[in-house]
Amino acid sequence: MTTIPRPHNPPPALLVLIPHAFAVLWLGLMAGFFGTYSANVNLAMLQMDGATYTTVQSAFNRNVRHALFFALFFGPPLWCALAVATAWREHRTLWWRLLAVVGVAYLLGIVFFTQQVNLPLNYTTEAWNPKALPADWAKVRDQWNAANLWRALLSLGCFATALGTLVGRLAGRGT
Repeated sequence: MTTIPRPHNPPPALLVLIPHAFAVLWLGLMAGFFGTYSANVNLAMLQMDGATYTTVQSAFNRNVRHALFFALFFGPPLWCALAVATAWREHRTLWWRLLAVVGVAYLLGIVFFTQQVNLPLNYTTEAWNPKALPADWAKVRDQWNAANLWRALLSLGCFATALGTLVGRLAGRGT
């Protein structure tokens, strides 16, 4: 008699961990994006003259507007919300509360901050004529770099905290 193998269904506990793992993954991707930009791209751009900086920065700003980037950029607070919503029974644990804080911190400190600070600076840069730059072009560049460094540091902190919550949760410590 031949037995027909049944499909393996992961235990429910594993399914509940998926949004949490995706939150950590998305946060890590964004921390890497912002960190790489601050540690490499911005430093290279400091060596460029104003016309080259304006042309390249404007091209970066325009070319980052696509579905994959938007999914990655807006994903972390959504994954955090889904992770805490699917584990509502654990809302008194430290890991749950920290992950909720991470989602809110990313939403306010990255998404809202980007809308209020980086995007207006992007629009300013994109409006410049590379052959007739405003006198304060370097000041605007430095403001953008400082704002991106903030996003890099905050997203790294969010990633590290979310990773810690996942490790603690998997270890069963409730952290």
